[in-house]
Parts: sequence; structure tokens; C-alpha cells
Amino acid sequence: MVKTVAEVMTPDPIVVGPQTPIREAIKIIAERSISGLPVVDDQGTLVGIISETDLLWQETGIEPPVYIMFLDSVIYLENPARYDQELHKALGQTVGEVMSNDPVTIKSDQPLRKAAKLMQEKSIRRLAVTDNAGQLIGVLTSGDIVRVMAAEL
Repeated sequence: MVKTVAEVMTPDPIVVGPQTPIREAIKIIAERSISGLPVVDDQGTLVGIISETDLLWQETGIEPPVYIMFLDSVIYLENPARYDQELHKALGQTVGEVMSNDPVTIKSDQPLRKAAKLMQEKSIRRLAVTDNAGQLIGVLTSGDIVRVMAAEL
């Protein structure tokens, strides 16, 4: 029998809001031994995901983009918009300033195989599970999928 996302996902996950302080999100992630949190607005609509990767910017900092000067002009050898994004994440004080926007989502009735393929294609470790109204109803992680695989052995 083909398993669906609903059978494997974690229902009613721990969530934070965009105004949640970064320190609080770090504490929740560390204490619960999870790698990320869904970010929802006041109505429960998913607006982002904050992951350990997003939080690493707080510790690592950033380096300005490489550039050269030519005839009193600055020519960037890297995209300066990337620098602005990284700077924002490194200096952010709230979850909304650091989170990844436009999270990848899946519906609960989808086959687990589709979820696994989507995670692999997008190089992500978690999928937010939403209903048709965009409300968060669960989270599916790569660990959840591996545990199902192990149980079937």
C-alpha cells in the first residue's frame, strides 16, 4: 500500500511567528532537537520556514562581494543583492528577518514518494504540509521518511 504524507507527517508542529525573537527560535530548536520551525502569521497561514541554516548566518557573518575599480566605477564580480540578503540574515533580530520566504509545501493526500522526490529536487530537509487554504497542518522531514523506510525493512 502506498503511504501518504498524512500518514507520516508530524501533525500540529511547533511554530513561531515572524515577530518571534531569534533567541527564542534558537532556544526552541536546540531544546527540542529539531532542525527548523514553520513560521505562521496570526491566522495560522504559513509564511516561511526558519532552519538551522538560516540561523548559521548569525554566527558566521558575511563577507562583502568581490569587486574591482575601473575608471572610478565599481564593478561587482558577485551579485550585490546576495550580499544584502546575507547581511539581513546575519543582523536580523526577529524570525521574520531571518527566515526563508516562500517555503516549499505539499498537501497531506500526496504520496510519500512525491514528497521524497520534491525534497530531493529542492535540496531541502523538511516540507510544510498545508491544507487548501494555506493553513499549516503538519511538517514532513527527511528523517520521517527514513524512519518509514526502516520500519518497512
